[in-house]
Amino acid sequence: MKKLLASTILAVVPTTAFAADKINVVTSFSILNDITANIGGDLITLNTIVPAGADAHVFQPTPETARLVAGADLLLMNGIGFEGWMERLEEASGFEGTSIVVTSAVDVLENEEEHEGHGDDDHDDHADHDDHADHDDHADHDDHDDHDDHEEETAAKDDDHDHDHAEETAAKDHDDHGDDHAGHDHGAFDPHAWQDVDNVILYAEAVAAGLAAADPSNAAAYEANLATYRTQLAALDTEIMEILSVIPEGDRTVITSHDAFGYFAAAYDLDFDAPQGMSTEVEPSAKDIAELIEEIREENIRAVFVENITNPQFIEQIAAETDAVVGGSLYSDALTPAGGPASTYIDMMRHNATTLATALSGTN
Repeated sequence: MKKLLASTILAVVPTTAFAADKINVVTSFSILNDITANIGGDLITLNTIVPAGADAHVFQPTPETARLVAGADLLLMNGIGFEGWMERLEEASGFEGTSIVVTSAVDVLENEEEHEGHGDDDHDDHADHDDHADHDDHADHDDHDDHDDHEEETAAKDDDHDHDHAEETAAKDHDDHGDDHAGHDHGAFDPHAWQDVDNVILYAEAVAAGLAAADPSNAAAYEANLATYRTQLAALDTEIMEILSVIPEGDRTVITSHDAFGYFAAAYDLDFDAPQGMSTEVEPSAKDIAELIEEIREENIRAVFVENITNPQFIEQIAAETDAVVGGSLYSDALTPAGGPASTYIDMMRHNATTLATALSGTN
Protein backbone atom coordinates (compact mmCIF):
# COMPACT_ATOMS: atom_id res chain seq x y z
CA MET A 1 0.00 0.00 0.00
CA LYS A 2 1.34 3.40 -0.89
CA LYS A 3 2.10 5.87 1.86
CA LEU A 4 0.43 9.21 1.33
CA LEU A 5 2.61 12.26 1.69
CA ALA A 6 1.89 14.62 4.52
CA SER A 7 1.86 18.30 3.69
CA THR A 8 1.89 21.39 5.81
CA ILE A 9 -0.53 24.09 4.80
CA LEU A 10 1.22 27.42 5.01
CA ALA A 11 -0.37 30.80 5.29
CA VAL A 12 -2.24 31.68 2.15
CA VAL A 13 -0.29 34.15 0.05
CA PRO A 14 -2.04 35.92 -2.82
CA THR A 15 -0.83 34.77 -6.24
CA THR A 16 -1.14 38.16 -7.89
CA ALA A 17 2.09 39.70 -9.07
CA PHE A 18 2.85 43.10 -7.63
CA ALA A 19 6.01 43.58 -9.63
CA ALA A 20 5.77 44.94 -13.13
CA ASP A 21 8.00 42.24 -14.57
CA LYS A 22 7.19 38.56 -14.30
CA ILE A 23 9.73 35.83 -14.87
CA ASN A 24 9.34 34.09 -18.22
CA VAL A 25 8.96 30.33 -17.74
CA VAL A 26 8.92 27.76 -20.55
CA THR A 27 8.04 24.10 -20.01
CA SER A 28 8.72 21.23 -22.38
CA PHE A 29 5.22 19.68 -22.61
CA SER A 30 1.62 20.16 -21.54
CA ILE A 31 1.56 18.00 -18.39
CA LEU A 32 4.57 19.78 -16.91
CA ASN A 33 3.03 23.08 -17.99
CA ASP A 34 -0.10 22.39 -15.93
CA ILE A 35 1.96 21.40 -12.89
CA THR A 36 3.94 24.64 -13.22
CA ALA A 37 0.75 26.70 -13.57
CA ASN A 38 -0.44 25.38 -10.22
CA ILE A 39 2.76 26.58 -8.55
CA GLY A 40 3.41 29.80 -10.44
CA GLY A 41 -0.14 31.06 -10.81
CA ASP A 42 -0.34 34.68 -11.96
CA LEU A 43 3.17 35.40 -10.75
CA ILE A 44 4.80 34.07 -13.92
CA THR A 45 4.52 34.28 -17.69
CA LEU A 46 4.13 30.65 -18.80
CA ASN A 47 4.49 28.95 -22.19
CA THR A 48 5.02 25.38 -23.31
CA ILE A 49 7.01 23.94 -26.21
CA VAL A 50 4.89 20.87 -27.06
CA PRO A 51 1.24 21.94 -26.81
CA ALA A 52 -1.73 20.02 -25.46
CA GLY A 53 -2.70 17.11 -27.68
CA ALA A 54 0.73 16.85 -29.32
CA ASP A 55 3.27 14.03 -29.04
CA ALA A 56 6.61 15.06 -27.55
CA HIS A 57 8.24 11.86 -28.83
CA VAL A 58 8.01 12.99 -32.45
CA PHE A 59 8.03 16.76 -31.90
CA GLN A 60 10.10 18.76 -34.39
CA PRO A 61 11.37 22.13 -33.10
CA THR A 62 11.02 25.13 -35.41
CA PRO A 63 12.62 28.60 -35.48
CA GLU A 64 9.58 29.82 -33.51
CA THR A 65 10.37 27.19 -30.85
CA ALA A 66 13.95 28.42 -30.69
CA ARG A 67 12.80 32.00 -30.17
CA LEU A 68 10.45 30.88 -27.38
CA VAL A 69 13.29 29.11 -25.58
CA ALA A 70 15.72 31.99 -26.15
CA GLY A 71 13.41 34.35 -24.25
CA ALA A 72 12.97 32.12 -21.20
CA ASP A 73 14.37 32.95 -17.78
CA LEU A 74 13.58 29.43 -16.59
CA LEU A 75 13.30 26.29 -18.73
CA LEU A 76 11.63 23.24 -17.16
CA MET A 77 11.87 19.75 -18.66
CA ASN A 78 11.08 16.17 -17.75
CA GLY A 79 14.45 14.64 -18.63
CA ILE A 80 15.19 10.89 -18.61
CA GLY A 81 15.49 11.13 -22.38
CA PHE A 82 11.87 12.22 -22.91
CA GLU A 83 12.80 15.40 -24.78
CA GLY A 84 15.55 14.02 -27.00
CA TRP A 85 15.58 17.27 -28.96
CA MET A 86 16.00 19.60 -25.96
CA GLU A 87 19.74 19.92 -25.52
CA ARG A 88 20.35 20.80 -29.14
CA LEU A 89 17.37 23.16 -29.08
CA GLU A 90 18.94 25.04 -26.18
CA GLU A 91 22.21 25.34 -28.08
CA ALA A 92 20.53 26.43 -31.33
CA SER A 93 18.41 29.05 -29.56
CA GLY A 94 21.21 30.68 -27.61
CA PHE A 95 19.32 30.07 -24.35
CA GLU A 96 21.06 31.79 -21.43
CA GLY A 97 18.62 31.21 -18.59
CA THR A 98 18.41 28.42 -16.03
CA SER A 99 17.19 24.95 -16.99
CA ILE A 100 15.87 22.39 -14.54
CA VAL A 101 15.19 18.67 -14.95
CA VAL A 102 12.22 18.08 -12.66
CA THR A 103 12.77 14.31 -12.30
CA SER A 104 16.12 14.53 -10.50
CA ALA A 105 14.61 13.17 -7.25
CA VAL A 106 12.48 10.48 -8.93
CA ASP A 107 13.18 6.77 -8.49
CA VAL A 108 13.50 6.04 -12.21
CA LEU A 109 12.23 2.75 -13.63
CA GLU A 110 14.18 0.79 -16.18
CA ASN A 111 12.74 0.08 -19.60
CA GLU A 112 11.74 -3.58 -19.42
CA GLU A 113 12.31 -3.93 -23.16
CA GLU A 114 15.98 -3.07 -22.64
CA HIS A 115 16.35 -4.88 -19.31
CA GLU A 116 14.57 -8.21 -19.65
CA GLY A 117 13.54 -9.82 -16.42
CA HIS A 118 13.03 -6.48 -14.66
CA GLY A 119 9.46 -7.13 -13.51
CA ASP A 120 6.91 -5.59 -11.22
CA ASP A 121 8.37 -7.31 -8.16
CA ASP A 122 11.35 -5.00 -8.43
CA HIS A 123 9.08 -2.00 -7.90
CA ASP A 124 7.36 -2.96 -4.65
CA ASP A 125 8.84 -0.02 -2.81
CA HIS A 126 8.57 2.45 -5.65
CA ALA A 127 5.58 4.26 -4.23
CA ASP A 128 7.04 4.86 -0.77
CA HIS A 129 8.33 8.39 -1.34
CA ASP A 130 8.53 9.09 2.40
CA ASP A 131 11.22 11.74 2.35
CA HIS A 132 10.45 14.84 0.34
CA ALA A 133 12.88 17.09 2.17
CA ASP A 134 16.29 18.44 1.24
CA HIS A 135 15.27 19.88 -2.12
CA ASP A 136 16.73 23.31 -1.34
CA ASP A 137 19.46 22.90 -3.92
CA HIS A 138 17.21 21.40 -6.57
CA ALA A 139 16.72 24.65 -8.41
CA ASP A 140 20.42 24.74 -9.27
CA HIS A 141 20.18 21.49 -11.24
CA ASP A 142 21.55 21.84 -14.77
CA ASP A 143 22.15 25.59 -14.54
CA HIS A 144 23.30 26.53 -18.00
CA ASP A 145 25.45 29.59 -17.35
CA ASP A 146 28.09 28.57 -19.84
CA HIS A 147 26.45 29.81 -23.03
CA ASP A 148 28.75 32.84 -23.14
CA ASP A 149 29.36 32.58 -26.85
CA HIS A 150 25.69 32.92 -27.81
CA GLU A 151 24.46 36.43 -28.62
CA GLU A 152 20.98 37.39 -27.41
CA GLU A 153 19.74 37.81 -30.93
CA THR A 154 20.79 34.29 -32.05
CA ALA A 155 17.26 32.84 -31.93
CA ALA A 156 15.64 35.83 -33.60
CA LYS A 157 17.82 35.97 -36.71
CA ASP A 158 18.62 33.58 -39.54
CA ASP A 159 15.49 31.43 -39.36
CA ASP A 160 16.90 28.99 -41.87
CA HIS A 161 19.91 28.36 -39.67
CA ASP A 162 17.70 27.82 -36.64
CA HIS A 163 15.43 25.51 -38.59
CA ASP A 164 18.39 23.36 -39.59
CA HIS A 165 19.35 23.06 -35.94
CA ALA A 166 15.77 22.31 -34.94
CA GLU A 167 15.39 19.53 -37.51
CA GLU A 168 18.72 18.09 -36.47
CA THR A 169 17.50 18.15 -32.88
CA ALA A 170 14.57 15.85 -33.64
CA ALA A 171 16.58 13.53 -35.86
CA LYS A 172 19.55 12.84 -33.60
CA ASP A 173 19.78 10.18 -30.91
CA HIS A 174 17.80 10.76 -27.72
CA ASP A 175 20.62 11.85 -25.46
CA ASP A 176 19.59 12.48 -21.88
CA HIS A 177 19.79 15.97 -20.42
CA GLY A 178 21.09 16.54 -16.90
CA ASP A 179 23.96 15.26 -14.79
CA ASP A 180 21.70 13.47 -12.33
CA HIS A 181 20.49 11.22 -15.15
CA ALA A 182 23.82 10.71 -16.85
CA GLY A 183 23.70 7.61 -19.02
CA HIS A 184 19.90 7.50 -19.15
CA ASP A 185 18.82 7.24 -22.76
CA HIS A 186 15.28 6.79 -23.94
CA GLY A 187 15.89 3.10 -24.56
CA ALA A 188 17.17 2.21 -21.09
CA PHE A 189 14.88 4.10 -18.72
CA ASP A 190 11.19 4.92 -18.60
CA PRO A 191 10.64 8.70 -18.81
CA HIS A 192 6.89 8.65 -18.06
CA ALA A 193 7.34 9.25 -14.33
CA TRP A 194 4.31 11.55 -14.06
CA GLN A 195 2.06 8.47 -14.24
CA ASP A 196 2.66 8.02 -10.49
CA VAL A 197 1.07 10.84 -8.49
CA ASP A 198 3.80 10.64 -5.84
CA ASN A 199 6.33 11.50 -8.53
CA VAL A 200 4.36 14.56 -9.54
CA ILE A 201 4.67 15.82 -5.99
CA LEU A 202 8.43 15.64 -6.59
CA TYR A 203 7.95 17.45 -9.90
CA ALA A 204 6.01 20.19 -8.12
CA GLU A 205 8.68 20.56 -5.44
CA ALA A 206 11.35 20.94 -8.12
CA VAL A 207 9.24 23.54 -9.93
CA ALA A 208 8.63 25.51 -6.73
CA ALA A 209 12.33 25.48 -5.86
CA GLY A 210 13.23 26.65 -9.36
CA LEU A 211 10.69 29.47 -9.31
CA ALA A 212 11.81 30.59 -5.86
CA ALA A 213 15.44 30.69 -6.95
CA ALA A 214 14.60 32.66 -10.08
CA ASP A 215 12.16 35.00 -8.29
CA PRO A 216 13.09 35.18 -4.57
CA SER A 217 10.68 38.02 -3.81
CA ASN A 218 7.74 35.67 -4.44
CA ALA A 219 9.25 32.55 -2.83
CA ALA A 220 6.64 32.48 -0.04
CA ALA A 221 3.82 32.53 -2.57
CA TYR A 222 5.33 29.65 -4.53
CA GLU A 223 5.71 27.65 -1.33
CA ALA A 224 2.10 28.31 -0.36
CA ASN A 225 0.89 27.24 -3.80
CA LEU A 226 3.02 24.11 -3.53
CA ALA A 227 1.43 23.22 -0.19
CA THR A 228 -2.05 23.58 -1.66
CA TYR A 229 -1.16 21.50 -4.71
CA ARG A 230 0.44 18.79 -2.54
CA THR A 231 -2.84 18.43 -0.68
CA GLN A 232 -4.77 18.14 -3.95
CA LEU A 233 -2.36 15.51 -5.27
CA ALA A 234 -2.51 13.46 -2.07
CA ALA A 235 -6.31 13.46 -2.32
CA LEU A 236 -6.06 12.43 -5.98
CA ASP A 237 -3.78 9.52 -5.07
CA THR A 238 -6.32 8.21 -2.57
CA GLU A 239 -9.14 8.68 -5.07
CA ILE A 240 -7.30 6.71 -7.77
CA MET A 241 -6.71 3.77 -5.43
CA GLU A 242 -10.38 3.74 -4.47
CA ILE A 243 -11.51 3.91 -8.11
CA LEU A 244 -9.26 1.04 -9.15
CA SER A 245 -10.14 -1.14 -6.16
CA VAL A 246 -13.25 -2.44 -7.99
CA ILE A 247 -11.14 -4.23 -10.63
CA PRO A 248 -10.94 -7.97 -9.86
CA GLU A 249 -7.50 -9.42 -9.25
CA GLY A 250 -7.65 -11.56 -12.38
CA ASP A 251 -8.65 -8.67 -14.66
CA ARG A 252 -5.88 -6.20 -13.94
CA THR A 253 -3.96 -6.59 -17.21
CA VAL A 254 -4.21 -3.54 -19.47
CA ILE A 255 -3.38 -3.40 -23.19
CA THR A 256 -2.54 0.11 -24.44
CA SER A 257 -1.04 1.60 -27.57
CA HIS A 258 2.48 2.38 -26.32
CA ASP A 259 4.44 1.56 -23.20
CA ALA A 260 3.77 4.72 -21.19
CA PHE A 261 2.17 3.38 -18.01
CA GLY A 262 4.95 1.57 -16.16
CA TYR A 263 4.84 3.97 -13.21
CA PHE A 264 1.04 3.76 -13.08
CA ALA A 265 1.31 -0.04 -13.04
CA ALA A 266 3.87 -0.06 -10.24
CA ALA A 267 1.98 2.46 -8.13
CA TYR A 268 -1.53 1.07 -8.53
CA ASP A 269 -1.02 -2.71 -8.87
CA LEU A 270 -1.84 -3.17 -12.55
CA ASP A 271 -0.02 -4.87 -15.42
CA PHE A 272 0.34 -2.93 -18.68
CA ASP A 273 1.40 -4.25 -22.08
CA ALA A 274 1.62 -2.50 -25.44
CA PRO A 275 2.51 -3.19 -29.08
CA GLN A 276 4.71 -0.08 -29.19
CA GLY A 277 7.65 0.59 -26.89
CA MET A 278 8.49 3.64 -24.75
CA SER A 279 8.48 5.95 -27.76
CA THR A 280 5.82 6.35 -30.43
CA GLU A 281 8.49 6.93 -33.08
CA VAL A 282 8.81 3.22 -33.92
CA GLU A 283 5.71 1.36 -35.09
CA PRO A 284 5.11 -2.14 -33.67
CA SER A 285 6.04 -5.16 -35.75
CA ALA A 286 3.60 -7.80 -36.93
CA LYS A 287 5.25 -10.15 -34.43
CA ASP A 288 4.61 -7.75 -31.54
CA ILE A 289 0.94 -7.47 -32.45
CA ALA A 290 0.58 -11.24 -32.91
CA GLU A 291 2.11 -11.87 -29.47
CA LEU A 292 -0.33 -9.44 -27.86
CA ILE A 293 -3.27 -11.07 -29.58
CA GLU A 294 -2.13 -14.44 -28.27
CA GLU A 295 -1.73 -12.99 -24.76
CA ILE A 296 -5.23 -11.51 -24.84
CA ARG A 297 -6.74 -14.83 -25.93
CA GLU A 298 -4.80 -16.91 -23.40
CA GLU A 299 -5.49 -14.59 -20.47
CA ASN A 300 -9.03 -13.70 -21.57
CA ILE A 301 -8.25 -9.98 -21.27
CA ARG A 302 -11.47 -8.04 -21.17
CA ALA A 303 -10.57 -4.70 -22.84
CA VAL A 304 -7.91 -2.81 -24.76
CA PHE A 305 -7.36 0.95 -24.77
CA VAL A 306 -6.32 3.59 -27.28
CA GLU A 307 -4.25 6.66 -26.40
CA ASN A 308 -4.73 10.27 -27.35
CA ILE A 309 -1.28 10.64 -28.96
CA THR A 310 -1.11 7.38 -30.93
CA ASN A 311 -2.61 5.88 -34.05
CA PRO A 312 -5.57 3.74 -32.89
CA GLN A 313 -5.28 1.26 -35.77
CA PHE A 314 -3.08 -1.20 -33.89
CA ILE A 315 -5.43 -1.40 -30.91
CA GLU A 316 -8.46 -1.61 -33.21
CA GLN A 317 -6.79 -4.46 -35.11
CA ILE A 318 -6.07 -6.30 -31.87
CA ALA A 319 -9.67 -5.85 -30.67
CA ALA A 320 -11.02 -7.07 -34.02
CA GLU A 321 -9.03 -10.30 -33.78
CA THR A 322 -9.93 -11.08 -30.17
CA ASP A 323 -12.97 -10.96 -27.92
CA ALA A 324 -11.66 -7.81 -26.23
CA VAL A 325 -13.51 -4.54 -26.61
CA VAL A 326 -11.96 -1.09 -26.97
CA GLY A 327 -12.48 0.14 -23.44
CA GLY A 328 -11.92 3.83 -24.18
CA SER A 329 -9.15 6.39 -24.56
CA LEU A 330 -6.33 6.91 -22.08
CA TYR A 331 -4.22 10.04 -21.86
CA SER A 332 -0.53 9.28 -21.52
CA ASP A 333 1.94 11.95 -22.66
CA ALA A 334 -0.23 14.99 -23.32
CA LEU A 335 -3.25 16.78 -21.90
CA THR A 336 -6.29 17.71 -23.95
CA PRO A 337 -6.93 21.35 -24.87
CA ALA A 338 -9.10 23.33 -22.46
CA GLY A 339 -12.60 21.89 -22.18
CA GLY A 340 -11.48 18.33 -22.90
CA PRO A 341 -11.70 15.41 -20.47
CA ALA A 342 -8.03 15.69 -19.50
CA SER A 343 -7.19 19.38 -19.62
CA THR A 344 -5.31 19.25 -16.29
CA TYR A 345 -3.02 16.64 -14.77
CA ILE A 346 -5.54 15.86 -12.02
CA ASP A 347 -8.36 15.47 -14.55
CA MET A 348 -6.15 13.24 -16.73
CA MET A 349 -5.30 10.84 -13.92
CA ARG A 350 -8.90 10.71 -12.68
CA HIS A 351 -10.16 10.07 -16.22
CA ASN A 352 -7.65 7.28 -16.82
CA ALA A 353 -8.45 5.54 -13.54
CA THR A 354 -12.20 5.78 -14.12
CA THR A 355 -11.91 4.53 -17.72
CA LEU A 356 -9.81 1.55 -16.64
CA ALA A 357 -12.07 0.66 -13.73
CA THR A 358 -15.24 0.87 -15.81
CA ALA A 359 -13.94 -1.36 -18.59
CA LEU A 360 -12.01 -3.90 -16.53
CA SER A 361 -14.58 -4.35 -13.78
CA GLY A 362 -17.35 -5.13 -16.26
CA THR A 363 -19.51 -2.22 -15.13
CA ASN A 364 -19.63 -0.54 -18.55
